[in-house]
Amino acid sequence: MSLSDPIADMLTRIRNAARINRQQVNIKASNMCEGIAAVLKKEGYVLDFDRIDDGNQGIIRVALKYDRDGKSIISEIVRTSKPGRRIYSSVGDLPRVLGGMGIAIVSTSKGVMSDKDCREANVGGEILCTVS
Repeated sequence: MSLSDPIADMLTRIRNAARINRQQVNIKASNMCEGIAAVLKKEGYVLDFDRIDDGNQGIIRVALKYDRDGKSIISEIVRTSKPGRRIYSSVGDLPRVLGGMGIAIVSTSKGVMSDKDCREANVGGEILCTVS
């Protein structure tokens, strides 16, 4: 099965798994998806992720994070830039998600970063998604 947008597939799998309180979710591996998972882990939205070799493309297993009441830490995850319409932003125009309470995940020349890291490194790029 060929996916035309692996990032949207990843975000949909995470969103669906969080809605039904799954502890972990499997995602088809790619370098971009692994970068997004690393940012989600660094910012505290997921517990951990592992890349598993299955002999083909590989799988990224993401362990989701919940609060004490069993509610998912990720309340909303939205794909911003799409294959049909790419959204680029300079460092000065990066969005502040929920006034700084959420993050925007950005693909830059220095790798996949959160909007906070982009401001520190003074780089802009393609806004992949927003997480709150």
